[in-house]
Amino acid sequence: QVQLVESGGGLVQPGGSLRLSCAASSSIFSIFHMGWYRQAPGKQRELVAQFSSGGRINYADSVKGRFTISRDNANKKLYLQMNSLKPEDTAVYFCNARTPATMIVPGKLDPDYWGQGTQVTVSS
Repeated sequence: QVQLVESGGGLVQPGGSLRLSCAASSSIFSIFHMGWYRQAPGKQRELVAQFSSGGRINYADSVKGRFTISRDNANKKLYLQMNSLKPEDTAVYFCNARTPATMIVPGKLDPDYWGQGTQVTVSS
């Protein structure tokens, strides 16, 4: 099993910055397409940013130019630098580890792993 633990959330004023971190337990961290999702109250969980095959990065249009995703494979960490935060960024942010389709092994390596989430509140 892969365990993911997020940290770094909190309360910040509009225009401020936060850096989220996700620590992974897996020794094969580098194979996962790591990403960040968020879920606001009453809304569905949505993609924020994610590494995909070939090292490409996908960002939600709403965060392009403000958020930056990065990873440290040696230390099994994922980060999300969030700048110019807006009240609409308020949500619970989740770390996601997505297994490449060719590597899924039922019962041993699942398609997706999720952290417990960290709350980000942007308010004055």
